Amino acid sequence: MPAQVIMPWIGILIVAVTSYFLIKRKQTNMVLLLSGIAMLLVAVACGVTNFLPKGVKPTGFIGFDFFELLRSISIKQVSGIGFIIMAAGGFAGYMDRIGAADALVQLCIRPLRKMQQPYLVMVFAYLVGQMLVQVIPSAAGLAMLLLVALLPILRGVGVSAASAGAVIACTAGLTFAPTAGTANLAAKIAGVDPIVYAVQYQWPVALVTLIAVSVAHYFVQRYYDKKNDDVYVEGTEIKKELVSAPGWYAMFPVLPIILLVIFSKFFVSSIRLNTVSALMLVWFLAVLVELVRFRDCKKVFDDAMVFFKKMGALFGSIVALIICAELFATGIKATGVVGLLIDSSQNIGLGMTGMSVVLSGIVGAVTFLTGSGVGAYSGFAMLAPDVANGLGGSTAALVVPMQFIACTVRSMSPVAGVVLAVAGAIGISPLALVRRTFIPMIVGTVCILVMNWILFI
Repeated sequence: MPAQVIMPWIGILIVAVTSYFLIKRKQTNMVLLLSGIAMLLVAVACGVTNFLPKGVKPTGFIGFDFFELLRSISIKQVSGIGFIIMAAGGFAGYMDRIGAADALVQLCIRPLRKMQQPYLVMVFAYLVGQMLVQVIPSAAGLAMLLLVALLPILRGVGVSAASAGAVIACTAGLTFAPTAGTANLAAKIAGVDPIVYAVQYQWPVALVTLIAVSVAHYFVQRYYDKKNDDVYVEGTEIKKELVSAPGWYAMFPVLPIILLVIFSKFFVSSIRLNTVSALMLVWFLAVLVELVRFRDCKKVFDDAMVFFKKMGALFGSIVALIICAELFATGIKATGVVGLLIDSSQNIGLGMTGMSVVLSGIVGAVTFLTGSGVGAYSGFAMLAPDVANGLGGSTAALVVPMQFIACTVRSMSPVAGVVLAVAGAIGISPLALVRRTFIPMIVGTVCILVMNWILFI
């Protein structure tokens, strides 16, 4: 049998082994990196001579080319989407440090204090959390903040601890802000501006999905509360303390999104503002405001450095993950796995609809088993352009459901960080919490696929 025929199947075998190690919770970055190199070695052994990106010249020695590939990917990601993710994370860290994130949470939950219908309060709490995740991108970080600020309100109006925990664990189920790291990665892969990607592709799908999930939460949580068979133990103490800040500080976390929407093709098209510039502009403005407020340069400047420190931390986690994921995707393409997928889908009549389900299903399965939506999405989203081109469809039609489903499935994974954190805080087992998040997130997943099919395929 010719090497070119065997090569894609070896690639699939390596992908399967990779998935096994990810499920076993081995270090994600290194697993993806080594798997990518292994597939490139197979490709070279089967006669593939040039796997380097366009514009990158071979070194003259194939062994060095592997690391030339890693260098070129690193430069591209750090200077592109990687820097956006680092800036967004740095901005979020600074907003948390000065209390602006806390002020926004307090502002958003204030109307809930006046409502007396437990399950309506719970539904609105879910929607509030979903809005907040657009400016507080960490699922576990937002959950801890809501456990401090929102949980007492929900418990005060009569919502059970398990129901409250379920909606809090689901608040990061959809990330559709133009400043979010995964959204920016999806926009880059789809080849569109982040604000265009958000408005034209994400928001229509997200709006319908949010309504569907809210209705599902209303009935699912009422059903389980009537059963009243939850087993509680002593919850872990929540360490997060709210930072005191003026109420109008709530404007700072949302200001970058407002600026990006205003200075885009939808409104003021003569002036364009990119994501990083918007984040840095608002960060600088907040530093100036803090200087006027405290008149203490040392404190204000020390706080301002959180922006850069958080950027560095994110390079070591998320950006490094994206670099390794792209190398992994390059290996998949070099071994011909993508071509095999395209040919197979055409032969059995899957087309874009079927492949959107298949790729989203793969991302969802890996997310469920590993608890990491970002890891699963980053590893397979890079394949979307080649698959879409091969099938004559839109890349966005593939990346939108992949990105969203990575989030929805994370909220029903018993090993996800956000689920473990919330379950520990309210004193129930992760499996008991997932029992309450599973149906609403399944409803959300189905809604995402249906809306994506209706709108973009």
